Amino acid sequence: MVEHKDSSPVRDGIVDAARALTVARGWDGVRMGAVATAAGVSRQTVYNEFGSKAGLAEALARREVDRFVGDVRAALGEHGADVRAGAYAAIRHTLTAAADNPLIKAILTSARGGSDELLPYLTTRADLVLTEASGALLEWADGILPGTDPVALAFAADSIVRLVVSHIVLPQAPVDQTARALADLALHLFLQATTPTR
Repeated sequence: MVEHKDSSPVRDGIVDAARALTVARGWDGVRMGAVATAAGVSRQTVYNEFGSKAGLAEALARREVDRFVGDVRAALGEHGADVRAGAYAAIRHTLTAAADNPLIKAILTSARGGSDELLPYLTTRADLVLTEASGALLEWADGILPGTDPVALAFAADSIVRLVVSHIVLPQAPVDQTARALADLALHLFLQATTPTR
């Protein structure tokens, strides 16, 4: 097992190169020498940093999850206390990312099967990324909606994330239309969580 190393410009550049090649060719088509060339380093440097192609896959999968959750948090936070706008931005980002990036889609849908050797590294993180995405949504909503019922708010966040994933798996409308509808639903669910139960 390769010992985890702290981030460095060289290491980040190698992972970035591996990500670009993977999106373009699929992980099975990625060679360590091509990653080294794209990153502007020697093949030996790639092996020194990651130990093996499996070590590079692990780093790439971890980076993809971190970036995705970070992007969701950023999208939520861009609109201050405007619940619907924040929800729309985060939902639209997620739907677009899944449509444009096979790595994100694999993570969010736990896509199984196929011959791509990267899938096990991505799909084992599906539960983690969904939990973190729900947590980001919950933390954001709790911060801008005073007096919420924590149980109702947690249920709302989890439901929204699950609905977004279902629309990634089986899209039924253009991204903007789906994002608008789900943002309306998110607003309704979050506002319901602020309503005292009778």
